[in-house]
Amino acid sequence: MVTQSSDSIIIVGAGVIGLSVAWRLAGRGAHVTVFDKGKAGSGASHAAAGMLAACTELEPGEDWLLPLNRESQRLWPGFAAELETATGLSVGLRGEGTLHVALNADEQARLRHHFALQEKAGLPVEWLPAGEVRAREPLLASTSGAVWSPEDHQVDNRKLAAALRAAAIGAGVDLREDAAVERIVIENGRAAGVEVGGERHAASTVVLAAGAWSRSIGGLTPDIRPPVRPIKGQMLAVGMDAGNPLIRHVVWASGVYLVPRIDGRLIVGATAEERGFDDRLTAGGILSLLQNAWRALPGIEELPLIETWAGFRPGSRDDAPILGPGPVAGLVYATGHHRNGILLTPVTADIVSRFILDGEHDPLAAPFALERFHAHAA
Repeated sequence: MVTQSSDSIIIVGAGVIGLSVAWRLAGRGAHVTVFDKGKAGSGASHAAAGMLAACTELEPGEDWLLPLNRESQRLWPGFAAELETATGLSVGLRGEGTLHVALNADEQARLRHHFALQEKAGLPVEWLPAGEVRAREPLLASTSGAVWSPEDHQVDNRKLAAALRAAAIGAGVDLREDAAVERIVIENGRAAGVEVGGERHAASTVVLAAGAWSRSIGGLTPDIRPPVRPIKGQMLAVGMDAGNPLIRHVVWASGVYLVPRIDGRLIVGATAEERGFDDRLTAGGILSLLQNAWRALPGIEELPLIETWAGFRPGSRDDAPILGPGPVAGLVYATGHHRNGILLTPVTADIVSRFILDGEHDPLAAPFALERFHAHAA
């Protein structure tokens, strides 16, 4: 049995990427259905820390990612305001910025090298001496200085997922939770819909936004299957006094980051492990996070431990996103965002929705086409 109109759009995956694309499409009158194997926003979107760290997270060899990351960072304030206006729900966007601290001379040398890389890339960063770091965050351990990234903000990823769910439904999106897509139907050289529970749902366009699970969706031949794998991250949260928190900035230190929420939660993350879909917490993973957090913020030892969890970042072969059309007509990719899924939500939604509705190929997306992996293989 075939349901739905052949001119509808189906999105596979209801994380923040899938929901934001759906919201943009439905806002322009498209008929959109989103399928997810679980609850909306329950995967990497739930597990993330919500950092918008385009500057802090720059790594050697990742200059090609910067234009996309920085454009999405630029879009975030307007995107958050629009989403909050549409739903009446806060997404917890905070603008205190990020401090990347060095706790000893060796760390200072490494951080100075990273700072030089950031300056060479033209990023808005500043080196702060130890006294200035202490003035901004007096409860941090003694530092040898820090890199200040004033444009690296944060958003509450769980609030974001809830707001996007509400916005998508409010715009008319048909959200099907607990409905795993078994396969994407390819007929006559194009995507024709999906199969869910043995029932086919027809569509003119299918968007693959299933995060770390994108590779496991059936119906895809090797040349159109995205090379996306799960990268496990263990995390935890402790409870601060919301009225008198230990820190107010996002803080990076060796082996850890600390993300303070408005409600007093302090997010501590994260490991990076190639363990498939093994979601078990380990003593070693949690111990390393707590030790590194304590080195940077000694007062954390007095705080109650309120939550531990593990999630799966969707990492592509080169740890960069896969965006836009591929070799098969009607199949559009929005996956492989690795550690930048929250950061890249606004720009991904814009790029993918404009391609589907207007046929527009955004130059920002050109380096992130699926075909880059085929070229490397050749």
